[in-house]
Amino acid sequence: MTPAWIVPNWPVARRVRALSTQRVGGVSHGLYAALNLGDHVGDDPRNVAENRRRLRLAAGLPAEPAWLRQVHGREVARWDTPPAASAMPPTADASLCDRPGIVLALLTADCLPVLFTTGAGDRIAAAHAGWRGLAAGVLGATLDALGAPPDRVTAWIGPGIGPDHYEVGGEVRDALISSGTLAARDSACVPTRPGHFRADLPELARRQLRAAGVASVYAAGICTCAHPDLYFSHRRDGRTGRQATLIWLD
Repeated sequence: MTPAWIVPNWPVARRVRALSTQRVGGVSHGLYAALNLGDHVGDDPRNVAENRRRLRLAAGLPAEPAWLRQVHGREVARWDTPPAASAMPPTADASLCDRPGIVLALLTADCLPVLFTTGAGDRIAAAHAGWRGLAAGVLGATLDALGAPPDRVTAWIGPGIGPDHYEVGGEVRDALISSGTLAARDSACVPTRPGHFRADLPELARRQLRAAGVASVYAAGICTCAHPDLYFSHRRDGRTGRQATLIWLD
């Protein structure tokens, strides 16, 4: 079986290419079955390397993806050339480029992958946004680094955990309120039981993007936790694999 993925449904320049993988079509086993693309989660490195090789061939990627060491922060890495095979990934939660043939890559298992492109398709970016990233301002930092007027940027929110499966504690709600991401009384974070709340990460991401001036915001509308046959989910499974979301310029 070959690797499987979805393609964003968004109105962008033809030279902008993007995909978001599913867990189908790899060689990993057990907790990581099957197309685990994360090399930091305890899977056999040989299986991860084979999964990445299969994805690159099946998707016709122009280069090895530019992976990041993601830490739930707001740092943005700029890529001017494809990464060397032996290079250590930079520590960042977003990346951008304006040159063809460089594949920006994110790894997720419930956090939101968010892709950006200018209307002309001359610049692209990708950001990893869980609740910590949203609170830290990673989406705004990515837009600032992209350097384009926000009203000329299109964004796509990929598969991530949906509100029906994402209960958080009061400390998360407080952090989101302190950062300005969430209001004290907010439909995107409603009580479920004492000290716990149901959080809507995709809605919070949409709000941040629109508040920054990005009017063209699209979303996959897929909950990773709700589809164990198609997506890895840390909330659902604990120790598990990672899917990837990629964007590049032809």
